[in-house]
This record gives sequence, structure tokens and C-alpha cells, in this order.
Amino acid sequence: MRFSDPSPPSGLRAMGAVAVDESELTVQGHDRAIAARIYAPLGVLDPPGLVLVHGVHRLGINEPRLVRFARAVAAAGVRVLTPEIQELADYRVDPASIDSIGDAAHALRGQVSPERAVGVMGMSFAGGLSLLAAADPRYQRDISFVVAMGAHDDLSRVSRFFATNAIERPDGSSLSLQAHDYGPLVLVYSHVEDFFPVGDVAVARDALRMWLWEQQPEARAKAASLSPPSLAKMERLFDHHLETIHPDLLRELDLHADLMASVSPHGHLATIRAPVFLLHGAADTVIPPSETLWLAEDLPPGVLRHALVSPAISHVELEGDPSAADEWAVVDFMSDVLRQTDALN
Repeated sequence: MRFSDPSPPSGLRAMGAVAVDESELTVQGHDRAIAARIYAPLGVLDPPGLVLVHGVHRLGINEPRLVRFARAVAAAGVRVLTPEIQELADYRVDPASIDSIGDAAHALRGQVSPERAVGVMGMSFAGGLSLLAAADPRYQRDISFVVAMGAHDDLSRVSRFFATNAIERPDGSSLSLQAHDYGPLVLVYSHVEDFFPVGDVAVARDALRMWLWEQQPEARAKAASLSPPSLAKMERLFDHHLETIHPDLLRELDLHADLMASVSPHGHLATIRAPVFLLHGAADTVIPPSETLWLAEDLPPGVLRHALVSPAISHVELEGDPSAADEWAVVDFMSDVLRQTDALN
């Protein structure tokens, strides 16, 4: 309830909540400094720690849903660190982000207790990257459990879904959904040079960035300086005619197969030892819920603690007016996660 309502807690929403102090800090990673924010529960002795990682969004740690969730978890007595992942804030899924997530977990562990690992919760594509960080031997002592919400298992499979509106399940069946425009546009933005001629790349990248930032008039004005063929292509993207680039999207799978594999948990989770919790929206059209089924298949035996595909969730937020049973299933899932944080004490 505290997550879904940004107003100050009152009544039932105030039950069990503690005051939260927020402060900015810088985490020193392996090769760069990482801007971050700490949400510290006041009056809680030796609180457990959780790294909460934002998804693909320009606002990064300032994204309102992330801030709301961080405050809600901290109010439950957990010390929360939100690191700014540069690549995700620039709409790119990149291997460098895995190190940033691991570095953030290492830093928070140092704040909480050198003898006590911390949890990591990743939203959207950050969920898959968080699993990869937990599977990395360099960070296994720092990460005690992982929550992946709306996560991907195989970026190539998800990218193919953007072009075909269909995706395979582990049992061999296919799930048909109309892919959200957001996913294909992020993929185009990540590799603008594959979709536009050299002379138009810089302008096309700026125009797409503005569009993803929901600055539509500015994006159209910027695109006006493109060459006529590129302008026509960009206008088709802006006007939701993404079917015109489906062949180009499929070509991306071959052009960037190695990069996509390097940021995909698929085939890379054999070394993970931390307990894993998987949560996904049943009608997610950015990363389809079948990806959570694949993650459950890919995890080593005994690692998966709880998996839930819920109609109460869209992509990474509560959706609509769920039934009491669906709402309770999400409550039960989060209760399991909070119990796991309690076990860190």
C-alpha cells in the first residue's frame, strides 16, 4: 500500500512503518564513481541492507516509482541503497552495469557489516543484470539474495519478440503479445548506427533520446534536420509504425549476438548460490512473463525461493484494480522477501 500511494503514510499504511532518512553518497566502483542514495530506517538497530536497482529510465535513481518503493522498503526497517547505473539511465543494456551493481552491493555490505551480505533487487532489465552480478564469483560474498522484477533471461529472445510479437516458453509453446513501442525504440537507440546512415546518426540519436524522454515536440523538431529518407523512417517510428523496421530488428540479433549474450542470464547462472525471488507482470509487453519461466528453468536446483507471475503487475508497478487474491499473492511474495532480509540479521 505504501508503494502504490506516494502520500505520507496514515491509517493502515502507517502500521509498522518507521521514519526514513535520505542522503546522497558516491560509491567508488572498480573503474568509476557511482552516484547513489541511501534510505536509512531511523531507530532500527543494525538494519539489513538491500541494493535497489532502477530499470531503463533517464531519471535513474530519481525515477518516482523507484523512490517510492525505496522509501516503502526502508520504512519496513531495511537500509536501502539505490545506485545510478549510467548505461541504464542512457537506455542501454551493457555489461559494465553488472560491475556497477556488484560494486554497489560491496559498498552497502561495508556500511551494514563486513560479516553480513546484502540483498539486491533489480527492476526490468536490471533484474537480469542483478542475477549476473550474483553469479559473478567477485560479488558472491556481497550478495545474499536477489529479487528480479520483470527481468529478462535472454536479450536476443526478447529482441526477437519486439519484431515478431511472439515469444517462446520453456515448454515449447508460444506466447503472443503486442510488443510495447518502448522496447523496439530502446533497441534502435542503443545501435542507431545500424538503422541510419553515418551522416544522420548524431541527429537521429538525439531525436530518439528526446522521444524516449517523452519530449515529443522537441524530438520531431530535431528530426526535421535529417536527410529525407532518414526523416521518413524516423517519422514512421514516431507514428508507431514499427513494423517497418522489423527486418532491421531481426538483423540486430546477428550483428550483436555476443553483446546480447553477455548481458543475458541464460546459460550464465550455474554459479549462482544466493536465493532468488522472481516477480513478473502477467501481461508485461516490454519483457514478456515467459522470461521469468525461463529464469526459473535456468537457475540451479534449490536456488529459487519464490516465483510469481501476477495479473496485479504490469511491467514494474502495480496495475489497475487487482482481485483480493491477486493482491494477496503479491503481499505474500513481498513478505517472503522481507523475511529473507530478516534472515540477514
